[in-house]
Amino acid sequence: MKKLLYIVSMLLAVTLLSCQSDKHYVITTYGAISDQTTINTKAIQQAIDDCYNNGGGTVIVPSGHFITGTVLLKDNVTLHVEEGAQLIGSDNPMDYISIDPFTDATGQVRGKCLVGAEGANNIAITGQGIIDGRGELFLSKNIKKTMKRLGVAQSEYGVYASNRPFLVRLVKSSNIQVKDISLRQPAAWTLHFFQSKNILVDGVKIYSHAHKNNDGIDLDSSSDAIIQNCDIDSGDDAICFKTTSPVATSNVVVSNCTLKSDWGTIKFGTESMGDFKNIVVKNCTINDTRGGGIKILSVDGANIDNILIDNIKMNNVDMPIFIRLGERLRTYRDAPKQKVGSIKNIQISNVTAVTRSIEESRVTPPAGIFITGTPNHAVENITLSNIAITLPGGGTAEQVKAVIAEDEKRYPEFSFFGVLPAYGLYARHAKNIVKENITFSLEGEDGREEIIIEEN
Repeated sequence: MKKLLYIVSMLLAVTLLSCQSDKHYVITTYGAISDQTTINTKAIQQAIDDCYNNGGGTVIVPSGHFITGTVLLKDNVTLHVEEGAQLIGSDNPMDYISIDPFTDATGQVRGKCLVGAEGANNIAITGQGIIDGRGELFLSKNIKKTMKRLGVAQSEYGVYASNRPFLVRLVKSSNIQVKDISLRQPAAWTLHFFQSKNILVDGVKIYSHAHKNNDGIDLDSSSDAIIQNCDIDSGDDAICFKTTSPVATSNVVVSNCTLKSDWGTIKFGTESMGDFKNIVVKNCTINDTRGGGIKILSVDGANIDNILIDNIKMNNVDMPIFIRLGERLRTYRDAPKQKVGSIKNIQISNVTAVTRSIEESRVTPPAGIFITGTPNHAVENITLSNIAITLPGGGTAEQVKAVIAEDEKRYPEFSFFGVLPAYGLYARHAKNIVKENITFSLEGEDGREEIIIEEN
């Protein structure tokens, strides 16, 4: 793992270059107006295009509030949003365009975004300002009002409402920096990288609670990435490793982030066609999470291998650790169906966690760690070391006899399995589970077993 950290750091140091030109292109020079009504898409895109055509440089969003539809970055262009500046999403869904559209795991068409890039090299989004998607405007009750105001036929509402725009979406691009910026309130995911490489996300602040599916950062079929010093408060997954194509997500280091979520915080899957390999998550704090602290899920064919998660502090978190190998085998982007994948060589160490109270837990009484494969496909080589989890208790001896459904083809959510027969660690369809210095503390009595491991 130390070798992995070194290789990824050196790679990024070499390949993440700043734009070759120091030329500045201020969007107000191109006619952008900060009046909170003008749609400035054409002015901002013209500044980006001129910057690109002249060899690169920095497009500056100065202090003010500038409404826009989709703008696309191009080679050697930095979009710099100054302190006091806000780049604000239009309420008109027709002001957004799709790049490389796809259908996600929920069956929704995706592809639109506020700021995007496709096939771009050496790009950046920086500054102390804000990019705000105003995702609440895409709630059903609000978009109906917008469509009526725009004179759109009611029969066409669904076409525009369903493909909600991401905030930032960078596709098949390389040498990317996203630094210091505040990203707020998209209508869907916040920061999505797809089939991209050589990525640095540093010091980014994300607040994403405007709509459904409000993920923080999604690293999707992408590689050679560092995510560090970020503060993420999301309605859906905070940092999510995905593969909505057979291309792997690999060689990633996440460190020194503070995470909060209404769902999961550190998550692998559920979209998991391609592999997840050589990924390190370390020195992070997780607060107030309802849907799982660490979730490692292969259900669409991914081989998850060589993962290190270290020095994680969790407070008020449902199900601190959930590992699931399943057989859903959903496909994306017309790719062929994969074979059942694998989960092996996972090391989780130096974790302290306090779970949510019985009243706040999605499963009552809760448990600390749940690891499960399927009857025909076992999880392998999982090392759990120096882990301390505090739980409320509340279980009964009768619950030790609980029969836990296999549900190998179902969406992989820990709450679907109900109350587990062990309050601390329950593992089944697993091989070589190594436990080193694991403790479970109870705030009340619990009649269940502390640890049950059913190895295949």
